Amino acid sequence: MLRTRVITALILAAAIIAAIYLLDTSWLGVILGLFTAAAAWEWSALARIEGQFQRVLYVAAAVGLTFGFFFLVTPVVLLWVLVVVWIIATIAVLTWPRSRHWIASPAVVAGLGLLILPGVLVALLVIHGLPNGGHWLLFALLICWAADIGAYFAGKGFGRNKLAVNVSPGKTWEGALGGLLLALLVCGGLLFAAGVLDGFWILILTGLVAVSIIGDLFESLLKRASGAKDSGSLLPGHGGVLDRIDSVLAVSPFFALWLMSQAP
Repeated sequence: MLRTRVITALILAAAIIAAIYLLDTSWLGVILGLFTAAAAWEWSALARIEGQFQRVLYVAAAVGLTFGFFFLVTPVVLLWVLVVVWIIATIAVLTWPRSRHWIASPAVVAGLGLLILPGVLVALLVIHGLPNGGHWLLFALLICWAADIGAYFAGKGFGRNKLAVNVSPGKTWEGALGGLLLALLVCGGLLFAAGVLDGFWILILTGLVAVSIIGDLFESLLKRASGAKDSGSLLPGHGGVLDRIDSVLAVSPFFALWLMSQAP
């Protein structure tokens, strides 16, 4: 399983990096739109939408809203709306299972998906469109990848104290710390090489890793509410698309806003 997981991750990473640097923002949007469609299909199952036709309609709505958000909504407004959504998601995670009655209803889950999935695609395209946007988009993904990989191996090797036992019993504080340390090592190292690493950047990285953990836990919450083990089975060794992008869903709007605030 680990070998399959690693091979799938390497293929995906290579394809994503190639798309970031070889495609302009418009064509990258098309590729990310395919990921949005796949993620929306899986999200429809978490929202307990039954019937192939109804799930196809849900995917079509998610893709349509992506274009609507991109062309009709001011990006900074949409990004702040997503920040509010993730604050609400954090509250749901911290108060689970008491939050089940208001966060886990099919209508709420379906509505959140139609906001989060298209909104995050817009956030990624906003990042890509900024000066040095390709580098920053890859940097955002590296934060999530490093945090995920560090958490996986640290949790396997040293995990003892449960992080959120009611939401995801397998996740531990030791895993979270391992993810943070690897993210700081990888991304902090890149910033140091660029000559811009300082204490404030370390705080930003720490905060983004914390947000990535919330994204992971919130997807676990939705799976627990719907009775699903994985969001899907599209990616060998990993489960579904949502299982691989859950942290990106949370991190991207925060990081996009941060970069926009620093742009000249």
